[in-house]
Amino acid sequence: MPDKQKKTIDIEVLWQIERIGSPSLAPDGAQAVAAVTRYSMDENKGASSLWLMSSLGGAPRRLTACGDKDAHPRWSPHGDRIAFTARRLQVGVGAGDQEGRKDEEAQLYLIAPDGGEAQRAAVVATGVEDFRWCPDGRSLVFVSWVWPELKGAKAQATRMKAWKARKESGYATSEAQYRHWDHNLPMGRVAHLHLMSLPRDGAAGSAKVRDLFEATGYELTRAEPDANCFDISPDGRRVVFAFDPAPTKKQDGRHALAELELKSGRVKVIAKDPAWDFGAPRYSPGGERIAFTASHQALKHTMPSQLAVWDRESGQWQVESAEWDHEVHAPLLWEDDGQAVLFAAEQRGHRHLWRFELGARRAEVAVPGGWVAGFDKAAGTLVTQAHSATHPERLVAHLPGRAPLRMESFNDTLLGHRASGRVEEQWIAGAAAAPPAKKTKGTEAAAGDPVQLWLVYPPGFDAKKKYPILHLIHGGPHTSFGDAWHYRWNAQVFAAQGYVVAMVNYHGSSSYGHAFLDSITHRWGELELQDVEAATDWLLTHPWADAKRVFATGGSYGGFMVAWMNGHVPAGRYAAYVCHAGCFDWVGMFADDAWAWHAKELGAWYWDDMAQVHRQSPHAHAQHMRTPTLVIHGALDYRVPDAQGLAYYNTLKARGVDARLLWFPDENHWILKPRNSKLWYGEFFDWLKRHDPALAKSKSTSGANKGARRAKK
Repeated sequence: MPDKQKKTIDIEVLWQIERIGSPSLAPDGAQAVAAVTRYSMDENKGASSLWLMSSLGGAPRRLTACGDKDAHPRWSPHGDRIAFTARRLQVGVGAGDQEGRKDEEAQLYLIAPDGGEAQRAAVVATGVEDFRWCPDGRSLVFVSWVWPELKGAKAQATRMKAWKARKESGYATSEAQYRHWDHNLPMGRVAHLHLMSLPRDGAAGSAKVRDLFEATGYELTRAEPDANCFDISPDGRRVVFAFDPAPTKKQDGRHALAELELKSGRVKVIAKDPAWDFGAPRYSPGGERIAFTASHQALKHTMPSQLAVWDRESGQWQVESAEWDHEVHAPLLWEDDGQAVLFAAEQRGHRHLWRFELGARRAEVAVPGGWVAGFDKAAGTLVTQAHSATHPERLVAHLPGRAPLRMESFNDTLLGHRASGRVEEQWIAGAAAAPPAKKTKGTEAAAGDPVQLWLVYPPGFDAKKKYPILHLIHGGPHTSFGDAWHYRWNAQVFAAQGYVVAMVNYHGSSSYGHAFLDSITHRWGELELQDVEAATDWLLTHPWADAKRVFATGGSYGGFMVAWMNGHVPAGRYAAYVCHAGCFDWVGMFADDAWAWHAKELGAWYWDDMAQVHRQSPHAHAQHMRTPTLVIHGALDYRVPDAQGLAYYNTLKARGVDARLLWFPDENHWILKPRNSKLWYGEFFDWLKRHDPALAKSKSTSGANKGARRAKK
């Protein structure tokens, strides 16, 4: 069907998309399992189920029925079972006194790959966060939040029962780190590793559980501990894990690595340096080396995570990718020959899967992005989970000597009947990050640094017509808008409304090297604004760009940017702003969960140098704010507390600036419920239309024509 006859992608379509999770391959590489999530606008929630997909071809097969959240599926080393986490209704054998009741906390379940009923492995009162299989296929190591002063599963269960029965709602703590993004950390609890031993007879619910950190003082990170925090040696004798050795745990803690012997319980710290932050440890195939990420935090808080390797024989570690100016992302995966490591890393607005050869210290692209979000490899078969600016997640199999093979087609029919906007990459001259050299007679001003600009055009774009411009300004600030699919800020949905969507990867963005990323430190707002303004200037050189219909929108740090622009850009340059979860007052922001980084990012604690902090704070420039703004915030946002949005909105109202507030009592930094997302997009587009001069003129003309017709009558 020609694009002109197709409907475009709207919010309803966006929430009909089936979202595919990260894959886990069977040991023989023939099949992958992944969680697939489907949302219902009517029920206002999502449900996940596990699907099997062949790397050799054939239709996917559903393995589990849709539950609340069947998650983290992982194939056993022998390929006979798949483990996953879920909260399920207990019926039938093995449920015991829990029969007919739903799991109160996520538990570990096992299911055969040829189907059947999933069986709960054990009842863990404190729940199962994430896990890894042990090489023997008869045991697993998992993460659970426990009360560290208690001993034994019974004591934990008793305390959990009392905790759930309590009538008090207060949260009392003396910890420096007690919140993360959108949730309070479990009060009085820490994340421990546990060993779960499965019975040989496979009896459901009878696995034995042992807390590996009990009475040791060790704990995993408090910031969403998962399977990337630890690994199990190939011989099954040891577990390596990352931990923060500091007595006071903070968001900016510097982690060390330790090994625990499963049989004796002895723990040995193997890599520790107060200048470095370590993470994501992974054993080599022979177990003699451990790959991990290392960031030199004492040098600068913006230093990238690099690939490092610890050697058992020497007991020493070294950074392998020091000369490679890229950030290494977890997870890490060794090649079978032990000579290279696979991982994802960003480059110029893309996220590729890379193969890093340790001997030559050379990185090469194994699978190009788009945006590679997940991967796995077994028996020579590589599977990637990737998306792009033109399509959501897809699973693709990469076999030696064969062309890449799509393993599913979940969203092809849905999106095949929808027209997409053309995606284009441009480079413009942005700000000059380095201070300008002293000018002498006859010299020219230095050109700005190259800055990447992504454009998404409306479906059916006609260069002979005029179009409004819509800036989407990304958060972070050390992230980027790239060749990727976003559900919260979906460029295709925005473009379908008739906007040319512009996404500037301003100074401070990731994937362009450390110097570019670090250039904004201690001077937030300065270079980024120059880049956005340069993009606007460049866009307005095109005859299809309507200078009177330019809008700027952003979330988180992007919200900071539009608030900053409101105080620094003359009124009229932009017709309206949208500020979602934006930072407004850096002193008030000290209520966030990431306060430990403030002085590093801004250059001072506010009590030591208020002027330095205010120089970078939008609220200190409120007297210049005149542009209409839609302010959006969620009450459960702990990274940018909602008082930021409320203060910004109240300030605009006090100044007589046209403003509107959309506040969610049940959402966090992101809008996650389908109905709330629909409202979000609706308010977003209504605000832009309300302040679109062309639409206002059209309404005015329409009203005048009606008046003239009435006068004639």
